[in-house]
Amino acid sequence: MLNVFHVAQTLMDYVGKVYPEEVAIIAYYGSYAQGTATKRSDLDFDFIPATSKGYQASIQFIIDGISFDFWPISWERAERMASFQDEKTTIIADSKLLYVRSDEDRKRFMKLRDTISTMQGLENVQRMVEKAESELHNVYVHLYKMSRAGDSENITFYRTEAYGVLTKVLQSLALLNRTYYTRGFGKNKGQILSLPLKSAYLELLMETIMHSDVNTDILQACEKLTEETLKLVLDQKEKHYHSPSYPDRMKGFYEEIKGVLDKIITACEMNDYDTAFFSAVHVQDEIAAFLFYAETGHWPCDLIIDSSDLDIYKRLGFPDLVAMLNSRDLSRLQAAVEHLSTLLKGHLRTKGVEINCFENIEQFTAFLEEREGSA
Repeated sequence: MLNVFHVAQTLMDYVGKVYPEEVAIIAYYGSYAQGTATKRSDLDFDFIPATSKGYQASIQFIIDGISFDFWPISWERAERMASFQDEKTTIIADSKLLYVRSDEDRKRFMKLRDTISTMQGLENVQRMVEKAESELHNVYVHLYKMSRAGDSENITFYRTEAYGVLTKVLQSLALLNRTYYTRGFGKNKGQILSLPLKSAYLELLMETIMHSDVNTDILQACEKLTEETLKLVLDQKEKHYHSPSYPDRMKGFYEEIKGVLDKIITACEMNDYDTAFFSAVHVQDEIAAFLFYAETGHWPCDLIIDSSDLDIYKRLGFPDLVAMLNSRDLSRLQAAVEHLSTLLKGHLRTKGVEINCFENIEQFTAFLEEREGSA
């Protein structure tokens, strides 16, 4: 039986001879690192090049029927793995080092592991929830394709798209639980089902997605799994986001948004409906989103049909610019935008938001001098 560590030593001897300064780290991960290897298991290598020439050490080969992939990971990708921007976090967290070029390289690698621990801490709950929500965005293209396909596509199409849904939802769940999968999909079911935050129907839905040969059943299970996971994400957002702070969250907002409001007014005066249309829809959506953020501490979720942010906008008595769009007469829209500018500025000031608004250059100069003195 092939001793894979003899293969590893052969590779390290080769790297030490040909690329002594070009490779920073050589490590292995997977079944051998976890003690679950079988007679057909390869040794999952990875290495971090120190220079562009170091990438040339990459090689794929087969010995005695066992395949090997000596593949490079840049320091930048390793950092993404450590910060949970790349799903292969386990490669950094659980790998075993075979070769280290220098103490500095070892310290840099160990710092990546510190990053993983930090990301899993309570201080990063919000960031991990946001990453979980972002991962769910990638699910909807697969749901859309299945919903549009009908019965015209065969089971292969549905299973392929369902695979995309399932793997992305499961990755979202890992992020929501501030963890990562130590084994590949298909071997990590135990870890998946032991996640504290998960749908009560997770196992059943996974079984349907993976075993059903009925297209509609697969689609419905994918939709249900996505819906259940999104609920968990939204619940965590409500639970962990801090109390509102208008002065901090809305600082500089009015000064920036006024430029867009002025653009709409100019468009109305010039009867430029195209500019008015795009700018009015954008600015109303932007203001509503920021008001929602100011009150809740998190941004509205665009994965659900929900008008919570617009409800806040309307509750404050702000005019519905989008409903006033009329290519034949832009005068009502212009008046509404002018009114909105006044209302928004007044509302923010009542909430303690400082607005840098000056009558002339002399006032602005005095403001800068005062600011310089307090710096």
